[in-house]
Amino acid sequence: MTTQTSGQPVDTPNPAAGEIVRYNAGTRVAHWILVLCFLLVALSGLAMFYPPLYWLSNLFGGGDIMRAVHPWIGLVMVVAFLAVASQVYMHMRIEQRDRQWLRQTNDVVANREEKLPDVGRYNAGQKLVFFSVITCATVLLLTGLEIWRAYFTAYFPVELTRFASLLHAFFAFVLILTIIVHIYAAIWVRGSVRAMTRGTVTYGWAWRHHRAWFRDVMRNASK
Repeated sequence: MTTQTSGQPVDTPNPAAGEIVRYNAGTRVAHWILVLCFLLVALSGLAMFYPPLYWLSNLFGGGDIMRAVHPWIGLVMVVAFLAVASQVYMHMRIEQRDRQWLRQTNDVVANREEKLPDVGRYNAGQKLVFFSVITCATVLLLTGLEIWRAYFTAYFPVELTRFASLLHAFFAFVLILTIIVHIYAAIWVRGSVRAMTRGTVTYGWAWRHHRAWFRDVMRNASK
């Protein structure tokens, strides 16, 4: 029988269950709100920027409703991302072991983790995804506000609005590619999705994929 760990703080081991609490309930809820909002803004954005996909507007009740809700959902997505980022940003500093990890991309792709340097709470790939999302979200927020016709567009020159629209589309495309990579990695590394559903990972998962983090957690727990 698994011992309940959901009420424990993050980075707390539970020897009885052989698990470590990796994400608290608040972070997980914010993450799944972020996922839902991203899906909605991506579908509505594709419908608006790529005419052959305009049929996707039917999912929102028509083009007018879709155009009206798209920016509001985008704002909720930014807030949800900030909620997640506030919990993980302190672990996102690029370290020497991360640079070595990136130099050994062949071993990463071939799943030869025993040859990689010990990884902290997040590996270099996860950190790059984090910084990519920050960059894209910032540009999308600023350009999105500028091209939001109901409130802000009238205050800017037409040329700037056109340029902002292009930037918005480009960084939206980059963000979509980034999230696809993120999803693929989460599925590829078995046990990762569990961290964002149950909030916990097993000792074995932590040792195999984030060995330095596992050592830190166990060392702090023994103090």
